[in-house]
Amino acid sequence: LITRYISSLATKPFVLLSGLSGSGKTKLAQAFAQWISEDKSQYCIVPVGADWINREPILGYVNALKNTEYILPESGALKLIIEANKPENKNKPYFLILDEMNLSHVERYFADFLSVMETKDEEFKLHSSTNPLKSQNGTEIESGYLWPINLFVVGTVNIDETTYMFSPKVLDRGNVIEFRINETEIGEFLDGSTELDMKKLFKENSNQGLGSSMGKDLINITRNKQKAQSVNLNKTLKSFFVELQKVGAEFGYRTASEIQTLLGQIDVVNEEYKKSEKEDEKIDIAIMQKLLPKLHGSRSKLVPILELLAILCFEEKTFNEEQKKDIFNTIKEGDFPVRYTLSLEKITRMYHNAVSNGFTSYAEA
Repeated sequence: LITRYISSLATKPFVLLSGLSGSGKTKLAQAFAQWISEDKSQYCIVPVGADWINREPILGYVNALKNTEYILPESGALKLIIEANKPENKNKPYFLILDEMNLSHVERYFADFLSVMETKDEEFKLHSSTNPLKSQNGTEIESGYLWPINLFVVGTVNIDETTYMFSPKVLDRGNVIEFRINETEIGEFLDGSTELDMKKLFKENSNQGLGSSMGKDLINITRNKQKAQSVNLNKTLKSFFVELQKVGAEFGYRTASEIQTLLGQIDVVNEEYKKSEKEDEKIDIAIMQKLLPKLHGSRSKLVPILELLAILCFEEKTFNEEQKKDIFNTIKEGDFPVRYTLSLEKITRMYHNAVSNGFTSYAEA
């Protein structure tokens, strides 16, 4: 999970942490930011409000009564962006953590981020004045700011009746990491006596993280992105593309390119994954984080596709034609060689949700 998280940040500076409420999504984002930062100015945790209908809670606004003044948002998000853009901070990572990101429609308040992250030269446009505006605390606010390479945005997502689903354009721009807890993990938690102590992330009597010396390394890995190319990867992506296309969930050039980058970055972050026997595990991660998140729909629409995707998760020529026709019951009958374990587990859960409820989605409560 740690390898997936850091590699995802180094691939694209926008990561979504989805899954079970109370499973540690926000704590992971917070813990990593604190561990790798030199001080508290490098990270900002912003609880998203259900009433966010525009960009003002993150990027602020020009004072309508005094157009020479710019109102900084109380969230601290714009201040973080300004700090990340300063030349003296170019080798320090900065983290904007949006907690409960889908309590409001993401496109309403996050549209500027979705646009700016796709181009190197586009800026967050804040005002049209040729001169900087002064904020209420005296800070000079330029007309626009770039998304610097050292700025990372992490969103946590819970799915229930109070939240909104993400659109394909949001999911397409980031990596989605799902959090789930199995029986062994909850057992270890219940049997353990150690309390979570976030103070252990810092140097003694200091706000400096124990891993602050590695901040520059993270920026360098992000700056010098590595791409992976392999016949196995290309063949798998083509197979999934064909099946996903049948329900309008196929992926474009951006997703294909980012998958290649993700696999390359995993190798850089964790050298264990350079071993040839780890290739299927890396492809499994890419399928789970980049291809499956856009899947949602009715039973009649998705069940046939989920059955075909499940077959692709096994070694080739594992099943005969009769077994393929009833793949989810076939799986229970024996131990078959699985290539993509994470993806198969997810596809199986989605299939059973579709059969039981008539509808299924990647996002689960």
